[in-house]
Amino acid sequence: MNPESLQIVSLALAQERSLDVVLRRIVEGLASQPGIALARVWLLAPGDICSACSMRPECPDQTRCLHLAASEGNPTKPGADWSRLNGFFQRFPLGVRKVGRVGALGVPIFIKDVTRDMGEFARPEWIKDERIRSFGCQPLVFRGEILGVLAMFNRNQCDEAAFAWLRAFADQAAVALANSRAFDEIERLRAQLELENSYLREEVREAMPAAGRLLGESAALRHVVQQVELVAPTGASVLILGESGTGKELVASEIHERSLRRHRAMIRVNCASIPHELFESEFFGHVKGAFTGALRDRAGRFQAADGGTLFLDEVGEIPLDLQGKLLRAIQEGQFERVGDDVARSVDVRIVAATNRDLAAEVKAGRFREDLYYRLSVFPIHVPPLRERLADLPLLAAHFVDLASKRLKSPRGRLTRNDLEKLASYAWPGNIRELQNVIERAAIVSRGGPLRLAELLAPGTRSSPSPVAAAAAILSDATIRDRARENLETALRESGGRIYGPLGAAARLGIKPTTLASRLKVLGKGRPKD
Repeated sequence: MNPESLQIVSLALAQERSLDVVLRRIVEGLASQPGIALARVWLLAPGDICSACSMRPECPDQTRCLHLAASEGNPTKPGADWSRLNGFFQRFPLGVRKVGRVGALGVPIFIKDVTRDMGEFARPEWIKDERIRSFGCQPLVFRGEILGVLAMFNRNQCDEAAFAWLRAFADQAAVALANSRAFDEIERLRAQLELENSYLREEVREAMPAAGRLLGESAALRHVVQQVELVAPTGASVLILGESGTGKELVASEIHERSLRRHRAMIRVNCASIPHELFESEFFGHVKGAFTGALRDRAGRFQAADGGTLFLDEVGEIPLDLQGKLLRAIQEGQFERVGDDVARSVDVRIVAATNRDLAAEVKAGRFREDLYYRLSVFPIHVPPLRERLADLPLLAAHFVDLASKRLKSPRGRLTRNDLEKLASYAWPGNIRELQNVIERAAIVSRGGPLRLAELLAPGTRSSPSPVAAAAAILSDATIRDRARENLETALRESGGRIYGPLGAAARLGIKPTTLASRLKVLGKGRPKD
């Protein structure tokens, strides 16, 4: 073994940042030394192939083992490949055989002349065929932590001085490995932050203007807050149920902000807006060339949410044939990018929301039962605005403030008559509709009285007293009739259009896809785009 040559290899290691390159340089540097037949590095990592591992019968603990990470040698037989990592010794249980004992105890093993005790080796015929004379095995230790094991098989009879050089080289290799791992982690965190920032910028553009805390003091809202406080600190999946516009996304944000994951991102996916053919790419990412238009590698939402929360908005809109792939990713915490066969692991908490009756969808065969139960570990129902009329004054005042700030205009005035009119309205579009109505009123009022009565659809108004309005209880049939009348009024006023700033959806304060679904349920014909 040439000390000067090993010093050159050690200096080269110190300049590398990639873990794969460092590992390759270690074994190649040793294999280039005179007489070295084979050099290998195993790194300590969690058990992964236990059921298929050839050493499973000898393994005392499947939680951790030594993984073969790099191998290089000079075989005597032409065509032999000693660089592959999937052979018989690809894993070593800790404490088992020579390599396993070094990995467990951190004590080196040096056999000066292997011919004196061939029984020490699992394959003595290989030792004989390759004319191996000595064996050295050193622990890779950095700051008292065993990172792995470095082993070499020598065709020359190695002495103590050469073994001491191997010890010094192993120390340098351990430092290089630790540094490369640190650089890899820094790079991973940088990429994760870039990914989170990219998605969060998108979220800021799409976020509701009313984004903030849950507002209200009604008993219905207090019940929701109590449920949030109960489930947020756990890692349980949450299914948020409720009509469109009730604030389901705000509930999801509250769950995330009160959880142990609040220091990482909450990534939102609007499942209804993803085209069928792009579902896998959006959720799991893709590699360059996976399909037409895939010009570069792209990470998906699952990877962006690693360590944080993934909010699946309108989860009931996911096509049935794609739900199985989502279920697998949620259950196993693993996924593959489109066009790639490498399984990636993530730690993601799932919070989903829908305005559909998923239990009914399961019975109708439109939603997988196993996915439904996986998502609804802890269901939370968000009440519609008509069930929390006591919160109307606080919500209205909040939206007036938001509107004045956004429009940079004097704050409009809410009168007692305004609050009476608000309380007597059915609010089919819920809080989102309330916000839109107040913003339109603020534009018209220019700082004066808001005149909300002029903006509320007449088909859904009544004129009870303030006390009666706050205490009124509407039957389910009445609510459905009023909602239907309100939809028809909005369609008439918008000329049958759903989309656009003057469409019926904008007038109602709901999403166009939600309005289209409601019209379909009511048996209405296809409206204008």
